[in-house]
Amino acid sequence: MDINTIRKKINQLDDDLLNLFNQRAALALEIGEVKKEQGLPIYDPSREKLIFERMQKINHGPLDNSAIIRLFERVIDESRSLERTHAKRDM
Repeated sequence: MDINTIRKKINQLDDDLLNLFNQRAALALEIGEVKKEQGLPIYDPSREKLIFERMQKINHGPLDNSAIIRLFERVIDESRSLERTHAKRDM
């Protein structure tokens, strides 16, 4: 494969990731609403731990588990931030 073909494939994957990130964010907002209704905190370290453990179990590389954790920490942090911003607007 030449470099342009590989870059086209990367671009498509980036498009897919963007779509998936936004789908995940929309679901995080739904969870934020449920947490608000039930009086639950936005931050749930036990849930995050479960996510990290699950991702490590199904990770087949080439990214190592520490890279996967860093990526998911960032995704989850952005989800929490979105939940908090949304919750403040509803006040």
